[in-house]
Amino acid sequence: MRLGVTSLLTDRSMSPDQLAVEVEGRGFASLFLPEHTHLPVRAADPPAIVEGVRPDDYRRSIDPFVGLAAAASVTRELRLGTGVCLVAQHDPVVLAKQVATLDHLSGGRVDLGIGFGWNRAEAEDHGIAFGRRRAVAGENVRCMQALWADDVAEFHGALVDLAPCYSWPKPVQRAAPALPGRPGVPVLVGGGATPAVFDAVVGYGAGWTPIGGAGVAAALPELTRRWEEAGRGNEPLRVVPFGTVPTVGKLAHFADLGIGEVVLRLPSGPRDEMLPLLDELAGHLARAGGVPPTAGPGDGPGGGVGGGRR
Repeated sequence: MRLGVTSLLTDRSMSPDQLAVEVEGRGFASLFLPEHTHLPVRAADPPAIVEGVRPDDYRRSIDPFVGLAAAASVTRELRLGTGVCLVAQHDPVVLAKQVATLDHLSGGRVDLGIGFGWNRAEAEDHGIAFGRRRAVAGENVRCMQALWADDVAEFHGALVDLAPCYSWPKPVQRAAPALPGRPGVPVLVGGGATPAVFDAVVGYGAGWTPIGGAGVAAALPELTRRWEEAGRGNEPLRVVPFGTVPTVGKLAHFADLGIGEVVLRLPSGPRDEMLPLLDELAGHLARAGGVPPTAGPGDGPGGGVGGGRR
């Protein structure tokens, strides 16, 4: 099982390049950074405070793509992901180039973790009607996948319309064999085990990132059934419990389910606070029997569930 780390880094925390060196050096497979473009004062209170995340972290979080670019420059094998990028709040043409550039410069190490967002005011400040954010996110992703795949790219949807155009660089993962028909950077869809989330996973995703991982066992049969009915049974389905607070029993449970990746939650803070907590998380690496970070998505034992990984 591969283990990664996610942390809500801020302008007052350990920097992403410093953290990336320490994460890779301990043998973790990935580093994921979250996104909030801003925090409107009128809606500044999260619906629930995540363990290890302070309210001030939401106000001070760094841009994930700039942070991951810094991490890419000082690492060689560490996979770099967003957890999550609020794609409905982005111009898809600009975001496609940002993600492709990061994948190009990192040598093909990027996972695009996406989510639909909880902050109505944040979405509205971007001109997104909250009730339409899932539809906007879906068309944005599909437009991005066209830009990643085609030398002359175009996309025509109900909400996004792009005339034929050129856009380079293309992702190194442009022709990833694990994603036939869905080229480019793997898209991991975050959220609960809901029909809307599963629609996104089977429609344009490479996998699902349930926050924390609670309820995964009950949800897997339905997701696997839908994956196969969508004609994707020959592709690995990545299921990546995300932001997990680990215990030996919890990781063993995930392994029994055939899950090959788990991303662990690391509270942010100054270097002298974060490194001891990172060392505690690193204690799980040997017990998890981690696949080295050189293994790509779907490689190694338990790299996917369903989709040819039964």
